[in-house]
Amino acid sequence: TAFVVRQCHGRRVGSAKVLVTALRSLLRFLFLKGYTPFPLAQAVPTATGWADQSLPRELGAEAVAALLDSCDRDTLVGTRDFAILTVLRRLGLRAGEVAALRLDDVDWRHGEMVVHGKGGSQDRLPLPVDVGEAIVAYLHRRPSVACRALFLRVRAPIGGLTSDAVQDLVRGSCARAGLPSAGPHRLRHHAAKAMLAGGASLPEIGQVLRHARLATTNLYAKVDRVALRTIAQPWPGGAK
Repeated sequence: TAFVVRQCHGRRVGSAKVLVTALRSLLRFLFLKGYTPFPLAQAVPTATGWADQSLPRELGAEAVAALLDSCDRDTLVGTRDFAILTVLRRLGLRAGEVAALRLDDVDWRHGEMVVHGKGGSQDRLPLPVDVGEAIVAYLHRRPSVACRALFLRVRAPIGGLTSDAVQDLVRGSCARAGLPSAGPHRLRHHAAKAMLAGGASLPEIGQVLRHARLATTNLYAKVDRVALRTIAQPWPGGAK
């Protein structure tokens, strides 16, 4: 118990849960092998935390603008990175969903994009004008290869990007722009907050982000300060 209390101090809830799970696994192993006479795993305290206590960590508008400005759009790499960052900030795609995009997923005639999401799901999202323009600019420079992935590596062997490559691309853009390291999910939060500021409802945001549960989207209600002010109660004593 003293070990868990000492090690979990200052950790995030997720990290604390990983720690106690690993400790229980170790103690079960020791008991099964006969190194300990009692099943001590049952004595490990539980790491708990309030549900939905954190706020979405989005990148501010200035940081997002700096990310986009860091891309040299006169080069193949810069044009590709700009297109990917634009897709992330406007549509809120996950890294794996960007990597899974194929040339055939962009429906230019109807202005839509097919997104391959979690669990093999496929959803059609509107293709904003700026996203389409960024993709077209990249396609003019994209190597003519047999691979049908929309976004390609630039070093041989040329093929589609992986989810890890998309994450590295965003972190590399942060470094180039002089910003603290951040991953694609921060741009997903930025897209949600931008839609919220533009007047979109939480169900509409959930549809764009393809959340399986409305409870996941409700997290963004905590950053809607305009709406929260309408339900805030006066401070006792009349102080503002």
